[in-house]
Amino acid sequence: MRIFDPHIHMTSRTTDDYAAMYEAGVRALVEPSFWLGQPRTSPASFYDYFDSLLGWEPFRAAQHGIAHHCTLALNPKEANDPRCRPVLDALPRYLLKDNVVAVGEVGYDSMTPEEDTALAAQLQLAVEHELPALVHTPHRDKAAGLARTLDVLRESGLPPQRVVLDHLNETTLGAAADSGCWLGFSIYPDTKMDTDRMLRILRVHGTDRVLVNSAADWGKSDPLKTRHVGDAMLAAGFTDDEVDQVLWANPVAFYGQSGRLTLDVAATDGTHEGNSILRGGE
Repeated sequence: MRIFDPHIHMTSRTTDDYAAMYEAGVRALVEPSFWLGQPRTSPASFYDYFDSLLGWEPFRAAQHGIAHHCTLALNPKEANDPRCRPVLDALPRYLLKDNVVAVGEVGYDSMTPEEDTALAAQLQLAVEHELPALVHTPHRDKAAGLARTLDVLRESGLPPQRVVLDHLNETTLGAAADSGCWLGFSIYPDTKMDTDRMLRILRVHGTDRVLVNSAADWGKSDPLKTRHVGDAMLAAGFTDDEVDQVLWANPVAFYGQSGRLTLDVAATDGTHEGNSILRGGE
């Protein structure tokens, strides 16, 4: 089973996670930029973070045979902080980088006017840079948040086939599917979606335009949830081809729209800027 996790925050994970993911079949991933759990206090902290997603994390992933790409954005939560909003002015130079396959995560957290402005501005950047967009639907008031998101998307001019609406569930599936966008589902141990609920959605909706991710981060999450979904699909009678479509072909098709997706793992010389994953080893 080959797996492409289209949304996982490896900055929050250990090197052992990379090893376990490879053993489970993960050969590619996309890491969206996101909130790190406490407020950033200046735009410069974002730039160091973006640089790590373009350098250090691809290096760590490559040591375990995994192709790493990223999406970059000012995330919805921190769009409300005036100290962070200058990041919007710096994003264009980062969106030119080869390893950036979408603008994201963008969307809503609390549905404030500041979030409206940041979402519209970053969707425009996706249009200008001919990139897809990874859109975070809010964890609260999901149906209202999705409706507001779809309104902004229609105004942006970004084609729906270049948008994935992530963190969907049963309450938002219908409207999201009708929009023509790609459908993202985050599988978590206790919150968001679980494996059984995901199987029920796949039985009803099918496998078309569906992306399944672990969204694993610094909270209670599991970077092997994509593999769990694949195993459960097979046990429930889905075919190998259907599993491959959900866990590999669909994320390749979506992020391939960027023209920057490279699934071959680049060879490395064993260090990144003089550092290795060996903690002092040769």
